[in-house]
Amino acid sequence: MYNIDDLIMYGTTGVCKVSDIRKSDFAGGDEDRLYYVLEPLYQSGVIYAPVDNQKVFMRAVISEDEAKDLIDNIPQIHTEIYKNSSMQQLTKYYQSVIDSHKCIDLLKLTKSIHQKKLDALAQNRHLGQIDKKFMKRAEDLLFGEFAAALGISRDDVQDYIRNRLGDEEL
Repeated sequence: MYNIDDLIMYGTTGVCKVSDIRKSDFAGGDEDRLYYVLEPLYQSGVIYAPVDNQKVFMRAVISEDEAKDLIDNIPQIHTEIYKNSSMQQLTKYYQSVIDSHKCIDLLKLTKSIHQKKLDALAQNRHLGQIDKKFMKRAEDLLFGEFAAALGISRDDVQDYIRNRLGDEEL
């Protein structure tokens, strides 16, 4: 169980702060069930998630040390570019990586799509829309979690990574 003021990852919403834990006082809620009141850090709104939730993924945000270790290991992360001419298969694959909710998987995905982008540019081509969409999703989740773990703004995460790695790209 999480506590008030904990930062957690909630589904594909990303980082949320547990602002309260209480029984339902809203329409449609089970009066005997405890709910986390979650405030997304990078979106507006409030989420009421049952404490005993089994449907939507929840976990604590990684620690500062874990974030730094992941960042330090970016250059050693081996990636393979996933190529599939079927947009449906590509979407399914990318979504499965997002749904893993693991920072290392999100790093691998962003690195592989970034390499795919560089390869496309070298051939005077553009990155596909599906690649762009999932690159943004993965970066939003990853950079949001890094920002929360490191106590910095999400907008500063890429610069933080570049500075820590000596200007190497993500």
